[in-house]
Amino acid sequence: MTSASSLKIFELLDVLDNLKHLKRTGWVKCGVPEPETVACHMYRMAVLAMALEGEIEGLDAIRAVKMALVHDIGEAIAGDITPHCGVSDEEKFDLEKKAIDTIASYVPNVGEEWSMLWKEYEEAASLTARVVKHLDKFDMIVQADKYEQTHAIDLQQFFTSTTGVLTMEPFATWDRELREKRDKRIHKE
Repeated sequence: MTSASSLKIFELLDVLDNLKHLKRTGWVKCGVPEPETVACHMYRMAVLAMALEGEIEGLDAIRAVKMALVHDIGEAIAGDITPHCGVSDEEKFDLEKKAIDTIASYVPNVGEEWSMLWKEYEEAASLTARVVKHLDKFDMIVQADKYEQTHAIDLQQFFTSTTGVLTMEPFATWDRELREKRDKRIHKE
């Protein structure tokens, strides 16, 4: 006898498949060849969150991993909306909230947690959310630096948009080190 599951596995798999193939809009708009996908970005953030275990006082690293894995999950339905897409912050929030609610319905045992993690992240409502927001920005500029090196492309706009944003440690130090290395590389060329 089999027990019926309320998990909508095939709908969830469709969401995950969308994320595996959804190229990040910012990189596409800048002409980056073979840009990372949303799933790649979330995976790298989750691994970095795991690596922060014991590095930031009071951080629940497992909660940060979970948050990193769901912070952009709504993009599977709403798309990767950037500030250059002509969509207001309110409309973006509403589209992503609707997408999160839909995805949460596919996983009733954990859906409420996923929705709460997403909302907490959006509101930067906790230490964990602020850390994951820092991870998000730091991952973006590290990726921009890598693309600049790999493809000889100027992605200064990503560094400009994050100047002074990474204020928590260890992110502030990492940001400074990355920018110093980048400046040396640029001025050497």
